[in-house]
Amino acid sequence: MAILGSINPILTAGLDGDRTWRLADYVARGGYTALRRVLGERIPPNEIIAEVKKSVLRGRGGAGFPTGLKWSFMPRTLPGDKYLVCNSDEGEPGTFKDRDLLRYNPHAVIEGMVIAGYAIGATRGYNYIHGEIWELYQRFEEAIAEARAAGFVGQNILGSDHSFELYAHHGYGAYICGEETALLESIEGKKGQPRFKPPFPASFGLYGQPTTINNTETLASVPFIMNMGGDAYLAAGKPGNGGPKLFSVSGHVNRPGNYELPMGTPFATLLEMAGGVRGGRKLKAVIPGGVSAPVVPGDVMMEATLDYDGVSKAGSMLGSGAVIVMDETTCMVKALERLAFFYHEESCGQCTPCREGTGWLYKIIHRIENGRGRPEDLDLLGSLPGNISGRTICAFGDAAAAPVQSFLKHFRDEFAYHIEHGRCLVPVEVQRAGSSFFTAPAEG
Repeated sequence: MAILGSINPILTAGLDGDRTWRLADYVARGGYTALRRVLGERIPPNEIIAEVKKSVLRGRGGAGFPTGLKWSFMPRTLPGDKYLVCNSDEGEPGTFKDRDLLRYNPHAVIEGMVIAGYAIGATRGYNYIHGEIWELYQRFEEAIAEARAAGFVGQNILGSDHSFELYAHHGYGAYICGEETALLESIEGKKGQPRFKPPFPASFGLYGQPTTINNTETLASVPFIMNMGGDAYLAAGKPGNGGPKLFSVSGHVNRPGNYELPMGTPFATLLEMAGGVRGGRKLKAVIPGGVSAPVVPGDVMMEATLDYDGVSKAGSMLGSGAVIVMDETTCMVKALERLAFFYHEESCGQCTPCREGTGWLYKIIHRIENGRGRPEDLDLLGSLPGNISGRTICAFGDAAAAPVQSFLKHFRDEFAYHIEHGRCLVPVEVQRAGSSFFTAPAEG
């Protein structure tokens, strides 16, 4: 799996990262320099927040909310405990950048968390790590132990008056726990279900105390911003989209993996770096931001740039930066069936529109894919997402509805063909030739 760190060498450790993740290696390549300067020079917290605002670092977990602005919401002078939580619950299909950060460069995340804690006035931090990557949880625990022994974590860090205790928290493998309030519930030992908002975590978060939640890649970027400066970090991207970004590329490409590129890079460049479409076949469609992002036809995506604004103009969203490439051998009905099955299985069941609606979406698409589609199914599929989206506590319902709406919008003819002929528009032998990465779910 390729990780290219040419733009931001502190964020990623390079191709040998699996052997150079320990503290000594991180320090040798400039690690903890930013933390030493912040604490040694006693840089005022508001200046750190201002620098992060200047960088226009936007949340790398999917929402793209400005990080500095989120930090400013924390009532840092309020008496009592305040918390910082790193969201490493990377459970969305196609997204695998954060686990590689934890594997190859965990100390970048730790340093970013300690600096962020100093900036927002938090003295305790938790890294919530996805339940299905246990070996990376263990590695992060080792990295914390190294950092604590060296004085980078714990009481009176580096002889300063700043203390920050950091803990790894093992998740339970549930996709819904990537939603920030469900994540907080899970840390507290409760069922991982989203909370009603307001109140928002900045005022009532973990254990009822003010809490800031950031993505793994977001926090790993903080030391680099402090070393480079906010203006220079912004210049490494484009206006409104600061810095570089990790893109997880999977699907029908020759070299799937993680690629770090400046925000605003043309999608065509990323596709070329990933070795192009496998087998020299034609690009059919791309999901540019994880499976909750609307699908984009291949010709449209080839004209898009990889930033929040550019992908939005193409009709989708950058999301987590998980780019799923589909070539001409892909049956779009089968692909959507797989996605609908995922959302049906992962719904926490708290909200009726989501609990029932995701089940209906899957059953209808499954029926169409298996040759039992009805003419009225197209209209039914078109109306169901509107009864889910915007009617649930969290954004899970919207995420489940978006793929259905976009697949029907751009590839309606394939769904109609399935219903009329009882089989795929793309012949089965063609699908087999492409070795589709979408595996059909079990009957039921």
